Amino acid sequence: MSFESELLRGKFCIPECTVCKKIVWPPSEFCNHCLGQVSLKKGNFTGKIIEFSKQNEEYFCIVEFENTIRLMAKMLQIPKIGQIVKISKCGISNESYFFCVS
Repeated sequence: MSFESELLRGKFCIPECTVCKKIVWPPSEFCNHCLGQVSLKKGNFTGKIIEFSKQNEEYFCIVEFENTIRLMAKMLQIPKIGQIVKISKCGISNESYFFCVS
């Protein structure tokens, strides 16, 4: 089970080292700190909006998860800085990751 295989299934997981417990981002099989094996934490993670912008009628947000991971995500309603959100949809399209939050 890899980060990308889970993402293809529409599931967001957080890669974490089994040895030192460091969150590994970008996702990798091995920890970039201690070279330990990485496993995927599953859950319904919440993140905080750090920044956002609007293009046409869509909002794009920088969302921080676990005080470490920052993702670019699309949001349909008007976002607010500091707002707590969850990933509502994710996957891989045209060989690129995509994330939506609400």
